[in-house]
Amino acid sequence: MTSSVLDLAPVVPVVVLEDAGDAVPLARALVAGGLPAIEVTLRTAAALDAIKAIAAEVPDAVVGAGTVISARNVSETVAAGARFLVSPGWTDALLDAMKESAVPFLPGVSTTSEVVALLERGVTEMKFFPAEAAGGTAYLKALSAPLPQARFCPTGGISLASAPSYLALANVGCVGGSWMVPGDAVAARDWSRVERLAAGAAALRG
Repeated sequence: MTSSVLDLAPVVPVVVLEDAGDAVPLARALVAGGLPAIEVTLRTAAALDAIKAIAAEVPDAVVGAGTVISARNVSETVAAGARFLVSPGWTDALLDAMKESAVPFLPGVSTTSEVVALLERGVTEMKFFPAEAAGGTAYLKALSAPLPQARFCPTGGISLASAPSYLALANVGCVGGSWMVPGDAVAARDWSRVERLAAGAAALRG
């Protein structure tokens, strides 16, 4: 794995799974489309089993855990096989747990003060969330001059249409999004559609 989650692919799919049985075929479709980094969010009871299944059965996938908000989330997801962690926000306790996990992590920020606080703690790679609601590309562009050492994965409200404008920014390594895993496609188990959408996302560049 590359040293940075931000450099694995231009887009990190943000996945919500109700049925862990869908995890492996979904992950295979995303990898086939060119998106190896997959963030499985801890928003459902199936999430941990989904992470375990992808880690065990899809070797080309780099599965991560999203919506990580506690030290327990950190320990459980890493034990399940998560290879990176993403949080919507951070506290000192959560940051300490993520640092101790020995896997890459992206703590969430939405304000300049949060970015500065993370830089003070030696963290330079972050999730910018909720991207569109928190100021979008204009906000991130404004951060780049005073805080050039910070790099971001913006997530939240980003679409196929808006992703290129984010990826064009010098301080953005990748974006997170869910448009390549639409709920109706997952419910229908239309993995070929997911693969097509993933291929379109993988082709994006700034």
